[in-house]
Amino acid sequence: MSQQYALTAKRANLIQGRIKHSTTRRSREVIILLYLEKSREVIIPLYLEKYNQTLKGYYIRARAVDHCVQDFLLKTQSHPRTQILSLGAGFDSLYFRLKDMGLLHHTVVYEVDFPNVACQKATLIKRIKELSALVGDIGGEGLGVITFSGEDYKLLGLDLSELSELERALEEAGMDNEIPTLFIAEVVLTYMENSRSDALIQWAAEHFSQACFLLYEQMHPEDPFGCVMQQHFSQLNSALHSLAQYPDCEAQQRRFFEKGWTECSVMDMNEFFTRCTPEDEQQRVQALEPFDEYEEWHLKCSHYFVLTASKGMESPWTPLLSNMTVPHCDGPVRMAGSITAVECATHSEISGLRRYGHHSVLIKPNVILTTGGFGEEDGQHCRMRNFHVLIKHAGYWKAGCVKKENPDTRWDERLYHTVSCLSSSLALVVGGRTSPSSAGLGMLWLKFPETSNASDPGDITVELVSLQPPAEPAALRWRHSTTEVIFKGEKYLFLYGGRSAMEPVLGDWYFLHTQELSCTVIPVEGPVPESRHSHSACSWKGGVLIAGGLGAVEQPLGSVFFLRELEHGFQWQTVETHPPLIPRYSHTAHVHDGKLLLVGGVWFHSSSVPGITVIDLMTGLCLDYAINVEHLEWPLMLHNHSSVFLPNEKELLLIGGGGNCFSFGTHLNPEPVSLSLSNILTSH
Repeated sequence: MSQQYALTAKRANLIQGRIKHSTTRRSREVIILLYLEKSREVIIPLYLEKYNQTLKGYYIRARAVDHCVQDFLLKTQSHPRTQILSLGAGFDSLYFRLKDMGLLHHTVVYEVDFPNVACQKATLIKRIKELSALVGDIGGEGLGVITFSGEDYKLLGLDLSELSELERALEEAGMDNEIPTLFIAEVVLTYMENSRSDALIQWAAEHFSQACFLLYEQMHPEDPFGCVMQQHFSQLNSALHSLAQYPDCEAQQRRFFEKGWTECSVMDMNEFFTRCTPEDEQQRVQALEPFDEYEEWHLKCSHYFVLTASKGMESPWTPLLSNMTVPHCDGPVRMAGSITAVECATHSEISGLRRYGHHSVLIKPNVILTTGGFGEEDGQHCRMRNFHVLIKHAGYWKAGCVKKENPDTRWDERLYHTVSCLSSSLALVVGGRTSPSSAGLGMLWLKFPETSNASDPGDITVELVSLQPPAEPAALRWRHSTTEVIFKGEKYLFLYGGRSAMEPVLGDWYFLHTQELSCTVIPVEGPVPESRHSHSACSWKGGVLIAGGLGAVEQPLGSVFFLRELEHGFQWQTVETHPPLIPRYSHTAHVHDGKLLLVGGVWFHSSSVPGITVIDLMTGLCLDYAINVEHLEWPLMLHNHSSVFLPNEKELLLIGGGGNCFSFGTHLNPEPVSLSLSNILTSH
């Protein structure tokens, strides 16, 4: 082991211990940012598996700040003096990173936070020799509000909302309002009353002749994920004041223009990662560790933004508009109408339907089996061990656990698998995983008695039969699809896409003979779809419709393909839609009367959330419908869910859904939801 690696591993152990004993998200952030940044490439693989979602969120935040700060230093390098003022800096390590990189030749960094925070940070700097050596202590601390003073670093302790005191203290510390100045506020202003944060933004524009502003905060409080985010901060007694008045990027941009700034750009963090992060860096981050929480990562990124503003600069400061890797096409989504969601009373006290990453399938008329996933069972969150059924009887749904005929046979608690019902008494489970770092799981038969009572959940039993068929290696994947197709009168299961422990995205396919469970070679021609996982797949006209998914660079896809049966094999055909289908993944899909129904999912249009999309497969017409949730008392998460369509009633049943966001906690849809699609299916 090299000396550098040994030091890094030692620091990793220290950090793990400190994080373990930290009680707040802010303290974890302090430790991570202060100690990890220089050795990120070694420590993150060591530690990220447990805290991957959180650290990936901190990474994109630090990446955005570093990108903008370094652009400011580059654009002002011809000036003899510049300065940076970090508002509410906390224990951020920005100064030490910049100093260590040799980027502060003529720049002084000022940091301001509450007096107790500033004093703690000053003590920490003095105690850690690497940090004190970087900054150098020239004395002067303890004079007024200055808690630490170096040649190019000043740490001040005071309340940001007291502008007159802030102005006086900065002048005393040597700040010059005539030289280029960058203000940084990372999740700070939102904790202040709007009148005070607005005054601070306006004060910065009025009192500094050459000023730039960098803001990082939350947005979109009203959609389902935004509600969960707000609940989290409310439980911490940390209300986000700015969200009501400035709920989105457009409102924040108007805010800065009205307060005296002449240039302003803003984007959410999905957009920043896609547009402003070099492709090789994106690939490096994506390959760091086993990661499978795509939905929560993208949803969190769609609820945070980075904003840059400037005034009086020799040339406009626009770090978010330069070096963009792809064009941006986001805009408002036009909805053709809305569909009302109604909570489905299940006449049961069990919590087994609160889950995500599961699979639901109609095994008999009005009988829905749900297996696997992660959710709530016996009062705790865990990978689900029991099977559950929903049975519709006399117009009501009943829920219950499924009895196992062989209780000693253990369900392996898989997520992101598929279940294909081959008859009224037989279903095949294919693939799935336990953890992202483990190999995919194989196949399993589920057998049901032919004579079971279809009105009482307690009478439904299932027998688990382990398999090791010839096609077993093909099934070692998850987030894939398994769809029934017909070739020359025989049934096959078309296994497509997904991901595995070795490959982050797959684009291969197999035809599984339903009786022998062996792979059959059937010729396929036509344009091969892009590799994907978390897509949807539906049987149609003996073939299969593939829609959406997450592609090789973790970008949602908007393509639709039809695998059509020919005399000698199958052919891929592109289904053209107009307007183009908005790229999405983690949705479900159904086909009814020549129409493809896409349900929920995750997309990058942060101004709205996916509802129901109807694609006419004859004309290609693509219409989006919002889901009206006013009758629900909880935020409806439409990702990682399952859905079952009852064609006679034109009823869509949504089961489970949600996720485990490390930053904001676990949210699971508590009850199934019913949607009547009669109006939109008869109006086309």
